[in-house]
Amino acid sequence: MLIYNSMTKKKEEFIPHIAGKVGMYACGITAYDLCHIGHARSAVVFDVIARYLEYKGNKVTFVRNFTDVDDKIINKANSEHISSEEVAERYIQAFHEDMDRLNVRRASIEPRATEYINEMIELCERLIRQGHAYATASGDVYFRVRSFKEYGKLSGRNVDDMRAGARIQPGEEKEDPLDFALWKAAKPGEPFWESPWGKGRPGWHIECSAMSEKNLDLPFDIHGGGQDLIFPHHENEIAQSEAALGKGLARFWVHNGFVQIDSEKMSKSLGNFKTIRDILETRHPEALRFFLLSKHYRSPIDFSFATMDDAEKGLIRVYECLNEVHNALQKDYNKKMAMPEEILNEYQALKEGFIQAMDDDFNTAGALGHIFGTVRLVNRVLDDKALRGKDGTKSFLEDVLKEVQLWASILGIFAYTPSEILIALRKLNAQRLNIDVQKVEELLVARAEAKKNKDFAKADAVRDELMQMHIEVRDTPNGQVWAINEVQK
Repeated sequence: MLIYNSMTKKKEEFIPHIAGKVGMYACGITAYDLCHIGHARSAVVFDVIARYLEYKGNKVTFVRNFTDVDDKIINKANSEHISSEEVAERYIQAFHEDMDRLNVRRASIEPRATEYINEMIELCERLIRQGHAYATASGDVYFRVRSFKEYGKLSGRNVDDMRAGARIQPGEEKEDPLDFALWKAAKPGEPFWESPWGKGRPGWHIECSAMSEKNLDLPFDIHGGGQDLIFPHHENEIAQSEAALGKGLARFWVHNGFVQIDSEKMSKSLGNFKTIRDILETRHPEALRFFLLSKHYRSPIDFSFATMDDAEKGLIRVYECLNEVHNALQKDYNKKMAMPEEILNEYQALKEGFIQAMDDDFNTAGALGHIFGTVRLVNRVLDDKALRGKDGTKSFLEDVLKEVQLWASILGIFAYTPSEILIALRKLNAQRLNIDVQKVEELLVARAEAKKNKDFAKADAVRDELMQMHIEVRDTPNGQVWAINEVQK
């Protein structure tokens, strides 16, 4: 399998450092607010990567941290007159609630920065002894960027170019404007820990170096995060870890693309900031997860309620097909006939194509394409009268349901009972369009009664009334099936 490595800027064959074992670290949230859709994308991406690596036969140790001490957390705590610990705990809990709804599994290890203060202090001391860091008179500790000759190798930035526009801010005691903080002297009212340099707290970058070294064997296989973390966060992690340890931090650097809102960068100042909870007020969690997987993880993805509608329609297409498969398997299959060879060959190619897409840098968009190809093939089989009641058809449909279990285990979607999720999606659609579901059901009963009494004029009138409500009715061997044929944008 191939993975795009942000360090080398190309796809490379992925072979774990230790056969059958994968160590992976992904930067988690700073716990000061509710998670937004950008957090959702990163979480879903690395959840799928971990799932697929497990499918390939690896034992995956996945570490995803929580930053639970930070300027933003402190500011939130001060504004609400509570402790930083209370703020962090509230939003870590909210993160887990949101991720549970999105079917994002817990990481193997979920360390919090404040649990690794001693490790961070030891790392700072090591860097000072080696001449890569220095303490100031006020109790700050800075990393000497120019002491690490490979600084900029991930982001492709040149130190001399960066220095040209860099300035030392008033009150800073840096030797060089490019140097970054490893440890910060505590200000009045801030949480602090005792250190060789006085009371203080860690800088942001040092925590990931300390937590990854403690929980994974270096160099570990995959370090992940959003593209916005390449510089300065991941660049600084590499510098401080590799300077201190004299060996590589991670073998593959994997970064997911940005999420835009209606083609614009998401920003609170623009008023287009979307939390996961905002979206899930009117959308099903699996529809959001499906949407996030509909583009390759490295590509930017544009969120709008129109694109969410498209994702929802795609999800419904798959579940409607699966529902028909479940219904078809309730019928008798008492005629001997093998499934035609050309259908079995097409089906095998689709199954192999799914795996090939995932082997090609976790191409979930390509994998979904093969799923839709399978849906089209299954619908052809179900519509073919010559194949009904044949034992070869039954075996084919049963194998399709086994394949769905594979999709669910890797992508984390299509795990619901089809009839149940279709009802849930329909109710959410009705809620968005202010459609009275009870009235729809009453009209369907009236239409069925009219058809039973051969009062076709009344049945047609009821159908017209339903169409005015954006309700499409389809008569099937299992009764009337209704769907909303227009989704609110």
